Amino acid sequence: QVQVVESGGGLVQAGGSLRLSCTGSGLTLDASNMGLFRQAPGKEREGVSYLSWSGTTTTYASSAKGRFSISRDNAKNTLYLQMNSLKPEDTAMYYCAAGGYGLSPKVYTYWGQGTQVTVSS
Repeated sequence: QVQVVESGGGLVQAGGSLRLSCTGSGLTLDASNMGLFRQAPGKEREGVSYLSWSGTTTTYASSAKGRFSISRDNAKNTLYLQMNSLKPEDTAMYYCAAGGYGLSPKVYTYWGQGTQVTVSS
């Protein structure tokens, strides 16, 4: 059974940083395309960042470029999203997903339960 678990969310002031982590059980992250998504209240889920299984392809939403960085530690089977220069508009529930490709949430099979990120102004 595949499970994806996110952690690392929290409350931070604008301009601050957070690092989200995503681990998988029944899932080897270095053999899986992984995506990070977020959903704010009243809004649709949107793609934030993507890392291919090979590690050779990364993609960022325009809102994340230059501020967020996706990476993976194969030894720990953990995916990271380093988020810097956070803005109040980054406030959302953040989700990790596996088994898809790119930044469309519709094509992903496995989802975590989400971790809340709140950025205060």
